[in-house]
Amino acid sequence: MSDLTANPALADWLATALGAAKAQVTAARKLSGGAIQENWALDVTAGGATHALVLRRDAPATIGASRPRAQEYALLAAAHAGGVRVPRPVGFCDDDQILGAPFAVLERVAGEGYGPKLVRDTTLGGDRDALAHALGQQLATIHALRPEGQIRAILGDRPEDPAVAEIALLRGWLDDLGTPHPGLDWALRHCELHAPPPGDVVLAHRDFRTGNYMVDAQGLTAVLDWEFAGWGDPMADIGWFCAECWRFSRPELEAGGIAARAPFYAGYTGQGGAPIDPARIAWWEVMAHLRWAVIALQQEARHTSGQERALHLQLTGRIADTLELALLRMTAPQNFGPQNSSPQGSNP
Repeated sequence: MSDLTANPALADWLATALGAAKAQVTAARKLSGGAIQENWALDVTAGGATHALVLRRDAPATIGASRPRAQEYALLAAAHAGGVRVPRPVGFCDDDQILGAPFAVLERVAGEGYGPKLVRDTTLGGDRDALAHALGQQLATIHALRPEGQIRAILGDRPEDPAVAEIALLRGWLDDLGTPHPGLDWALRHCELHAPPPGDVVLAHRDFRTGNYMVDAQGLTAVLDWEFAGWGDPMADIGWFCAECWRFSRPELEAGGIAARAPFYAGYTGQGGAPIDPARIAWWEVMAHLRWAVIALQQEARHTSGQERALHLQLTGRIADTLELALLRMTAPQNFGPQNSSPQGSNP
């Protein structure tokens, strides 16, 4: 992207979004993380004040599960209005003449969000049980949202059975890759045979995990990355958060690598979340490994397609190998369950 500090069209748009007569981008730097989208930290002066912002737009290539920026922004704005701790939405621009693609601008939240660092550095996030409790509360708040109007239109029809829908989605993604992965096929069929019966369907974050929230020294500051949000089983979000592939270097801390499950579950149910169903969560933890494996392969495909040549995308595809091995262990008849899962995945 061209120099954002020397883009008068962007400055004019920001002035309008911030309700000021004039704005100037005084500093811009590309942020690390953001495996699918580009994120830029902007310092903007407008109306006699300095604003710390994040500009988020599509990377040169993306994956099918990622929502367009307009939809992601609308979902985040609805979450903000519903009391979820997310960055304050500033505005969305669909004029691709300004930066070459639509983009969203959000208030920049202080803190650390890199998952591997967060689980290792216990000076971050304050008391870890309190952090897990707060995250459970946030997840229950998300699940309590009742989408209407534009958001309901974005989400489309509720699936009658989220488990069956997820199996079909992953099977389609896997087939589209065009390369054989018999271990993933095996695990997918195993999950199909052991799928839980239909239950509640809620607005789910669908990527609620360590690495997609921010903390400072005191605790949680924001829940990030709404590009996968959609209808889902509430236990799916819990299973994704607790899946061993997202605990990084702390597999013994089953709630996101930061704490035991108990405080996370307590925060969730105490905030009005659905009753905890351990068997259902265990099934969704297996599905979490499957979903992450397929997404890792899709990330590699962004590189091999030539649309976005990047070593980190190519390396992400290698994570699928460890996840495939883990799934074979997890779905063995004597080992079915999350307690026997895998070497760790990581988000580039």
